[in-house]
Amino acid sequence: MRVSVLGCGRWGSFIAWYLTTHGHEVCLWGPADGEAYRVLAETGKNEYVSLEKSILLTSDLKTALDFADTSVISIPSQALRGFMQKIKAENALERTFVLCMKGIESATGDRLSQVLIQTGVNRENIAVWVGPGHIQAFTQGIPNCMVIDSYSEELKRRLCAEFGSSLIRFYLGEDMIGTEVGAAAKNVMGIVAGMLDGCGYTALKGALMARGAREVSRLIKAMGGNELSAYGLAHLGDYEATLFSPYSHNRAYGEALMTGRLFEKLAEGVPTACALRKLAGTYGVDLPITNAVYEICYERKEGESGREKGLKLLERLFSRDTKSEFYA
Repeated sequence: MRVSVLGCGRWGSFIAWYLTTHGHEVCLWGPADGEAYRVLAETGKNEYVSLEKSILLTSDLKTALDFADTSVISIPSQALRGFMQKIKAENALERTFVLCMKGIESATGDRLSQVLIQTGVNRENIAVWVGPGHIQAFTQGIPNCMVIDSYSEELKRRLCAEFGSSLIRFYLGEDMIGTEVGAAAKNVMGIVAGMLDGCGYTALKGALMARGAREVSRLIKAMGGNELSAYGLAHLGDYEATLFSPYSHNRAYGEALMTGRLFEKLAEGVPTACALRKLAGTYGVDLPITNAVYEICYERKEGESGREKGLKLLERLFSRDTKSEFYA
């Protein structure tokens, strides 16, 4: 295949590397004023990968869009709507878009595929590529499993066949709502995992895995998806890479909240907690863990430390009324 990868940050550069090393022709785009693009343009590599010479690196969006009819998008989730307007201005909506990104629009509560549809993209041309795995492990040759989902059965089967390899085994997703919400929500649980690490309460991660997945499954079901999707690769299957890995930005962010250290990299779980809280209100779903993340990220009092707020929230979670384990 010929594929345009739009976004040259951590995942975008890896996707370009991965697709190229597995036989595809790739154009990698990034904004000319972006640090990630500048580093790649000047050195041909970043802290994650070295680009193959066959990859066309460009900062011209039209060049990237003209390169192929299939575009993989990997940018910060909250920037997607504005970015799609740029693609619309290039009259390039009639193509296949693969979203390799995890998030929900915080201002609206819309899933990322919904943002594309609202922009004018045919839903049958949209796929999402999510699931566990860290670039640092993939580039060492350590394999993992991921999932591709789509509104189109034909599209997801074609992409799984084309993109699959001995490094990434793809599964066919069966629930766009569950796949997208689950993939985004795991970043919120990653923040909690980091908070537990920062407090020295790592033993609670087992409970977080069980209660977090159950919480997300309730929301998915209320939204019209399959609650079992929360226990698939997009959500629970991605917990190891998010709750335990030193490479996880969301886990590191949560730990920094508790220890007072500065964390400057993107933690998608922060705006996702805001979006999930909005969805919880819309669908009348109880999301106690997500609400705790929202409060520590958005409602801390002036002068209140992250650790102080985090311990108060944990105490509140433990003092909730006793409930059935699988309450609806």
